[in-house]
Amino acid sequence: MTQERLPSFFDNAPTITVQDALANFLGAAENGILTYRYADAVRLCGHSCPTVAGAYLMVVKGLKALYGAELPQRGDIEAFMQGERDEGTTGVTASVVQLLTGAAPETGFGGVGPAGRFARRHLLSFGAGKINGTLALRRRDTGKTVAVSLNAALQPFAPQMRDIMPKAVSGSASADELKQFGELWQERVRAFLIDQADNPEFVTVKEI
Repeated sequence: MTQERLPSFFDNAPTITVQDALANFLGAAENGILTYRYADAVRLCGHSCPTVAGAYLMVVKGLKALYGAELPQRGDIEAFMQGERDEGTTGVTASVVQLLTGAAPETGFGGVGPAGRFARRHLLSFGAGKINGTLALRRRDTGKTVAVSLNAALQPFAPQMRDIMPKAVSGSASADELKQFGELWQERVRAFLIDQADNPEFVTVKEI
């Protein structure tokens, strides 16, 4: 039987525990308590990269700023993406935002019953250029809103990547070079999630 084998540093990345009223209502999780880990974002996106790691870290930091010691209420959060849905890596980031917050675009869950209870549709929007951040999160109960940004330049790739990446991208890299490429790629991801996780200049969160 083939087993899943993920980099060991995934287990040391920050986690976020939330409460989801829909999960509680449908009996999917006791009291609706769900804990998300970086590996969940990797499984969702199908890969681990600086964009996925950065998005994950931004949402974790944003939710903690919004709720403090309280459990974030998944499904009761609005999310705003600065970029358009087809712009750069905005769609990848939005996928991670939806995973952790429950906020969905027009394709999301429409709700239960005539009143549309627990609806997630239209809670995630794009092209919010005035939020002064990569993304913004808003509590629907209090209206408290935070804008979150990531300064990825503080954690660049290792210098060796300059020679290896062009070969890997073009398909001309050897097996050993591809192995080193993957190791260097995940080393930057590790640095995002472990070394820079608590650096307030790496992920900035501002109430707006």
